[in-house]
Amino acid sequence: MVLRDFYSRFSLDESLAEVVGHNPYYQIIDSGLDGKILVNGHEIIDLASNNYLGLAADGRVKGAAVGAVHKYGVSLCGTPIATGYIDLYQRLAEKLSGFVGLEETIILPSCYQANNGLFSSIAGPQDLIVVDRFAHSSLIQGIKSAACKIRPFLHNNLEHLEGILQRSTGYRQVFVVTESVFSTEGSIAPFKEIVQLCENYQAMPVIDDSHGIGVLGKSGQGILEEQGIQGYRGIYTASLGKAMANSGGMISGEKGLIDYLKYYCSHLVYSTALTPAVLAGIGAVLDIIQSEFEVIKGRLVTYQQEIYKSLVEGGFTVVPGAAPINSIQSGSKEATFILAKKLYEKGILSTPFIEPSVPIGEGRVRLIAGANLTQDTVAEAVEIIKRIGRP
Repeated sequence: MVLRDFYSRFSLDESLAEVVGHNPYYQIIDSGLDGKILVNGHEIIDLASNNYLGLAADGRVKGAAVGAVHKYGVSLCGTPIATGYIDLYQRLAEKLSGFVGLEETIILPSCYQANNGLFSSIAGPQDLIVVDRFAHSSLIQGIKSAACKIRPFLHNNLEHLEGILQRSTGYRQVFVVTESVFSTEGSIAPFKEIVQLCENYQAMPVIDDSHGIGVLGKSGQGILEEQGIQGYRGIYTASLGKAMANSGGMISGEKGLIDYLKYYCSHLVYSTALTPAVLAGIGAVLDIIQSEFEVIKGRLVTYQQEIYKSLVEGGFTVVPGAAPINSIQSGSKEATFILAKKLYEKGILSTPFIEPSVPIGEGRVRLIAGANLTQDTVAEAVEIIKRIGRP
């Protein structure tokens, strides 16, 4: 084989973007996440980012990050097992554990790494993982890396899940894996019932609360608080790059398991630790949530409802869901790109999902109105949506 043949295997099919006249991916952002952002030099309303609480550009968060840089520098240039385990890292891990109500936590560079590193550390060929068929790619890739048996269950379908658990005998351990909030559509898992099924069948529940932490629950503590799950003995992962307004991922659970992962989760042991600025920024966000969550969540819910109403009035089909996400059913990948293009040209940045992120022909265009937006900006977005939806 010559090198030309090798490289020819990786040619990118750009025909969809060429036909539609718009590529919604890898847009160049020229600003921070304020109410409006600069995209390719043009001011546009941000309904695309996961900045739920609107804290990514908050002055207090930026101040904490800058202070950490002054004290520690930009990096400790080491993994957590070596020079990366600074006091700031330790304090944040303890703070996150207390926030979600679990014994201990490790912090990784991303939740993708957390989900990928978790399963290869705890599962193997003797085990079975039962996973919601709509689960995020990071969970699926992590599960595949464990080389165990895999069985999907129908989305949020407790009856189907129980049937699988009834028939799943002879394994060393059965795991049940799901997300709290399914980000492409905004549905929320019936996790309390899933935990009960796991107790009934001696399975281990694993929840990815990436779109729930900082959003769900009376105090923003996530899915466990939202559904009143007490004494949770399963495994918990979450992103720190959405409502937490920074980057990184976490794995929480019982102390014995987390202590084991500190030495045997390769994605933690061999990855440079999060920078001091990010660690401090997450800590500042937690402080703000604990003092201001009710007010911030009120704005988030109000904005979501206003956007939802405008979508319905504009004739769009919106996926029903209890999370602060509006997900438009857009159909084919062509129709999905066209809708994203219309929104972009009128001044709204959205997030389009096509296969393989969603099943073929079930495209979605997601809109998240962060709490940092002003009422005037949301009103402007509402009018744009109504105009686009009119025949």
